[in-house]
Amino acid sequence: MFKNILFSMMFLVSSVLANTLGLEDNGDGTWNVTYSSEEMIAGFQFNVDGATVNSASGGDSEANSFMISTGGSMVLGFSMTGLTIPSGCGTLINLSLDGDATGLSGIVVSDTFGNAIPFVYYVGDDTELIADCTDEYPDCAANFEDCAGECGGDAALDDCDVCD
Repeated sequence: MFKNILFSMMFLVSSVLANTLGLEDNGDGTWNVTYSSEEMIAGFQFNVDGATVNSASGGDSEANSFMISTGGSMVLGFSMTGLTIPSGCGTLINLSLDGDATGLSGIVVSDTFGNAIPFVYYVGDDTELIADCTDEYPDCAANFEDCAGECGGDAALDDCDVCD
């Protein structure tokens, strides 16, 4: 029993640490949303904390013909033709913002079947590591938010998708 619990926790931690979104300030009112994903991305939605989104374009979302919609602090992207963003890492999308973004919340990323892929917001100072793929799996668990939004927390989704 203990081995099963330990294996499940190790699997969950490795999955969570590998699927991340981050923010990179370009210093001119635009921000890159970076990603690292073990799975193909068929759609995404997130809120930008502390800022209003003026527009969103570019990145791997535009390169893969995703339809992008924004409203207030929310960004939504998906393909009408079934295209996906390949697994790996890079810049998901570029944002033009009013205000200074403090993070991303309400992250929902889906696979090709519409199932949720567990993603977390990477709050470390080195988001460029995600963007240029030099560190696909950052070793900085204390810099990740758990499903309850607690930085470095240990809450996780159970089998019923309830955050404990």
